[in-house]
Amino acid sequence: MQSYTIGQAARLLGVSADTARRWADAGKVPTHRDEAGRRLIDGRDLAAFSTELAKSGSAEDDSPATTSVRNAFPGIVTAIKLGDVAAQVEIQAGPHRLVSLLTREAVEEMGLEVGMRATARVKSTNVHIDRVQ
Repeated sequence: MQSYTIGQAARLLGVSADTARRWADAGKVPTHRDEAGRRLIDGRDLAAFSTELAKSGSAEDDSPATTSVRNAFPGIVTAIKLGDVAAQVEIQAGPHRLVSLLTREAVEEMGLEVGMRATARVKSTNVHIDRVQ
């Protein structure tokens, strides 16, 4: 499973690194240390926290969104629902929850998992997913 540094998590949540660090210090999101001593957040824990944060509306980022509907929304995969042929992928990008309908085959080929970084690209009513390496 992918893990994120405090700085990476902050960028995905749309807050400052100080805010993400305070949340980790307060136990709002669990962390662990890597062999270099850096604090990391498990991708599944970050996905769950970002979803709860969006529902509560308690992000400390008051700045308005600066992207148009045709721009990319980097975020974290928070849910994947697989059907026999189709799939639904949800991404939390800061305060924005984006949902993409695509084929099950595409999800499997991309190796998408909850907790993984991904970018939702929105144009009109279509949401395309890019897996972030």
